[in-house]
Amino acid sequence: MDQETKYNKLKDIIKVYLPEDVSVDAITAESHFISELNINSANLVDIVLDVEDEFDIMLENADMDQMQTVQDALGIIDAKLGV
Repeated sequence: MDQETKYNKLKDIIKVYLPEDVSVDAITAESHFISELNINSANLVDIVLDVEDEFDIMLENADMDQMQTVQDALGIIDAKLGV
């Protein structure tokens, strides 16, 4: 699976949890989940669960702590997939 495909799948997961005042267009690789996309911690947990399902991986607590931006999430997904 190439990076663009992974990014688009991740973006599709994230957009479900965006608050009404944040546009899907606001999602970039550099976007910070909490401070820029206004995703609360409960929704961030839901995103993690959806990422696990979508990419068939298991994320540890340490992975979740490191997942601050969209790019962080992509790096963790790559690491778990062994890319």
